[in-house]
Amino acid sequence: MEAIGLLAGGVAHDLNNILSGVVSYPEVLLMQLSRDDKLYGPIKAIQESGERAAAVVTDLLTVARGVATVKEVYSPNTLIREYLESTELKKLQSLNPKVVIEAQLADDTWNIHCSAVHIQKIVMNLITNAVESIDQAGTVLISTWNQKISPFTAAASSLDVGEYVVVEIKDSGSGISKHDLKHIFEPFYTKKIMGRSGTGLGLAVVWNTIKDHNAAFIQVASDDNGSTFTLYFPPCREKLVEQNSNYDIEKLKGFGSVLVVDDEEQQCDIASKMLTLLGYNVATVTSGEEAVEYCKKVPVDLLLLDMLMDPRINGLETYQQIISFSPFQEAVIASGFSEDGSILDALKLGVGSFIKKPYGLEQLGVAVKKALNR
Repeated sequence: MEAIGLLAGGVAHDLNNILSGVVSYPEVLLMQLSRDDKLYGPIKAIQESGERAAAVVTDLLTVARGVATVKEVYSPNTLIREYLESTELKKLQSLNPKVVIEAQLADDTWNIHCSAVHIQKIVMNLITNAVESIDQAGTVLISTWNQKISPFTAAASSLDVGEYVVVEIKDSGSGISKHDLKHIFEPFYTKKIMGRSGTGLGLAVVWNTIKDHNAAFIQVASDDNGSTFTLYFPPCREKLVEQNSNYDIEKLKGFGSVLVVDDEEQQCDIASKMLTLLGYNVATVTSGEEAVEYCKKVPVDLLLLDMLMDPRINGLETYQQIISFSPFQEAVIASGFSEDGSILDALKLGVGSFIKKPYGLEQLGVAVKKALNR
């Protein structure tokens, strides 16, 4: 696990910068093409391929327990419904037409404090495994409910006393053998055929995501009648995060000056083109030192900061130096990996938000507008 962590951490920053070109440049091009254009389909395919590659990097980082995630308040039912309506699930169902996927989501289910993308990844991995465990016809049931664990119940389980939001995925498949059950959460341990059905990272991602969400638990039961994965999350009574479901570029547009700070010239160019499309005045520099000197001479409304800029000062150090002479400086951090918690430190210092590379136009537009409107 340590070796995997070092490998993932060492390559993630460079890979995500490379993938930014594959994901973000096509989006900029697609904004300027009609759907009838003969190049629209191929460019869209390039973008989707980049997004799939970025998802593999995210899986490696999750397994390595070094992925940079920001947790917010979400309804688990909403996250589950979004996956149930996704193209990924439609494709899975088309390949397994005799498997019925059902949902029983309690209306009064509490909210949870979580990383939305990782919770949806859990749901996707568990449902995919459930469907593929069924040889012919069968059912997969995903359920949610609220549960209170009493001292008596806790004594008979690994759960602590308290309240939980429960997400359960149950299948009528062939089950998991006792031998395999001991190893299912290990990275790259799989009974699937490599190259045809997954990488063996799915359940490792599930395990590490659960461990990354404080006080969450997972229980597994399996026999010849199928398998049941039961997830327990502590409830959250805070206000739900606002959902931006409608992608309208006009609503994302803003005004003001933005300084992009990134040691990759291509990344500077991508961010510059996106921000210009959104109506901002953009300047770029390729080091933290240049950013500090620039801000001393030319005040800017917002900084878009890369976190890792070795061997020079990183995004956190750059921000610390700039707020020493401009204490109300707004900023957004952009990165694909956080090794030492510097992203959280930057957020505590006043950075408006964090976005993960490779990012899209909507993600960037929402983050910048949110930071400028605080």
